[in-house]
Amino acid sequence: MCSEMGLRLLDPAKVKKGIAVRSFATVLSVLILLCAAGLSAGAVSAQTTDPGTARLDDVIIQARRSGAPMWTVTRGDSTLVLVGAITGIPRDLAWRPDELEAAAARADQILLPQEGRASVADLFRIIWRARTIGQLPQGMTSADYLTTEDQARLEAVMAGERNQDWRRKSLLFLSFDLMRDKAGYTGERGGDDATDVIRRAARRARVSFRPVGTVRGDEIVQSLIAAPQSAHLPCVRAALAAAEVGVDAARDRAEDWRALRVADVIASPLDRALNQCWPWGDPEIAPQLRQQWAAAIETSLISPGVIMGVAPLRLLAEEGGVLDGLQARGFEVVGPAWK
Repeated sequence: MCSEMGLRLLDPAKVKKGIAVRSFATVLSVLILLCAAGLSAGAVSAQTTDPGTARLDDVIIQARRSGAPMWTVTRGDSTLVLVGAITGIPRDLAWRPDELEAAAARADQILLPQEGRASVADLFRIIWRARTIGQLPQGMTSADYLTTEDQARLEAVMAGERNQDWRRKSLLFLSFDLMRDKAGYTGERGGDDATDVIRRAARRARVSFRPVGTVRGDEIVQSLIAAPQSAHLPCVRAALAAAEVGVDAARDRAEDWRALRVADVIASPLDRALNQCWPWGDPEIAPQLRQQWAAAIETSLISPGVIMGVAPLRLLAEEGGVLDGLQARGFEVVGPAWK
């Protein structure tokens, strides 16, 4: 959906000659990063469903059959079903998204990840700052930013590359290239993840759904433009660790997700890298994303009926995350072990 938005809003033929191809690729790359982060780049409209209470047992049983990690929390006549999602699931990974879709169709309401609302003006701002976002400053290479040890690790990982453009890429884009090309991370090119499935179910079944919050496009673009390259050093180091595992890193993470080995997913080098990189690693945007989820979950626990929320697995299961917080407040959290 993110790349489709870019194609719809940006016509390279209308962009000044000489920057169209480069800028278009940069815009698509930024939109792909939004998808990787668990953000949606398109507006989602809430729809209404017929009155009535969902059958809780059916929702829980079908959701568990899917193979996706999920937890339930109940307070009075409110039940919250939290599904932990990861991006970049290999297309040939065997799980049962149809069961998750059926479960979501029975919920009274669905909570989806945040929207990244980018306007046409925001996209054109990306175009004009494409060099700043996608490339290192003139004359600089990765060796000017990385330690000697980390540069040597990078050289080893990239030893087979004939094209040396990676040396001059921005550290953020270099990091995502390492995760994609060396660690096997497919991002939005992978198979349906839990967020895709639940969003589709809500639309088809006309279940009321909403994002837990929004991130303004100007904030997203500004964070990309203003961040110094040094801010992306933790991201590069984490991406290098994932790349050193090799192309099986992404599949191992997805297999752990399907097998409900939640702690192993969180500990995987690829998942650590995604958490270190923008926007989840951004010191201003990341707290905003977490606070929006915390507020949405609090509200859902005072709303009657069955509410299903799909959130990044790490946000739910990391140390001090949503599940730890609910447990610390005395709620019984029913589902697979997360630590």
